[in-house]
Amino acid sequence: MEEISEIFKSLGHPDRLKIIDGLIRNECNVGEIQKKLCLPQSTISQHLKILKNKKIIKERKKGNQRCYRVIDRRVVKILKILK
Repeated sequence: MEEISEIFKSLGHPDRLKIIDGLIRNECNVGEIQKKLCLPQSTISQHLKILKNKKIIKERKKGNQRCYRVIDRRVVKILKILK
């Protein structure tokens, strides 16, 4: 139950939900997320760090960029239910 509670805490911010929703559809980098959400790069990076620490997303280096994708299938299911 502790682990599930931590996942829900990570999903508790609307911007993080938007980031996850976008990453479910397409792997992308901070710049692409920034264009879609119109948020400062530093804010997006903070949200990504939280999601990465909870093992909800994973980063992959692509040249000098970092691309992110959702790896926790439970989170994918949660978002589908909420929509």
